[in-house]
Amino acid sequence: MSQNGTQATQARHFYDRISSAYDAISDSSEHEVREAGLKALDVQSGESVLEVGFGTGHSIVAIAQAVGKSGHAYGIDVSQGMYDVASKRVAKAGVQEQVELQVKPAPPLPFEDASLDAVFMSMTLELFPENVIPKLIEEVKRVLKPGGRFGVVSMAMVNKEDHTSVLESTYIWMHHHFPHIVDCQPIDPDDILEHGGFKMTHSERQTIWTMPVAIVVGKKA
Repeated sequence: MSQNGTQATQARHFYDRISSAYDAISDSSEHEVREAGLKALDVQSGESVLEVGFGTGHSIVAIAQAVGKSGHAYGIDVSQGMYDVASKRVAKAGVQEQVELQVKPAPPLPFEDASLDAVFMSMTLELFPENVIPKLIEEVKRVLKPGGRFGVVSMAMVNKEDHTSVLESTYIWMHHHFPHIVDCQPIDPDDILEHGGFKMTHSERQTIWTMPVAIVVGKKA
């Protein structure tokens, strides 16, 4: 098995184990930036929207409610445990008719060319190995319609004029030395999306526990 395949397997097992407790562990700190990302993406009624890495299902429910009965919300995630939790949340919200969830690794994305209005990722893009991210971005661009939007919420690198916090320095060191424990890494989503051919329409920064979080939206030409 390749290194990337090994990492994907480790990620799947890790998120399967923590799926039932994920909200208690992370959602209290992530929900504000996730909701800010959805606001920036501005999902409209009737749209077809994909979330890559739907986790426990908070965003997929919000997307389904935004697209309404004339739209559709799709989700893929590598973890069966997350699927189980998210499915229950979707059912409780009563939006099953608008939602289709799959347990599937990415890339590739299981959608036709130019078939989606928007793609959303929250605290997910930074989980992919650096050499896989460009392939995923290319897949996102492929499945989006002309003018389609790509919204990303991610752990971000500090600006050059800012000072890295002690917590962030420790986090980066832990990711480098113990990636099976600290599985995500700060990235520069503005640069990643621009290099992937997207025109940036929204970019802001917030923080979680002193660590910068990027909230960006890019538009497909």
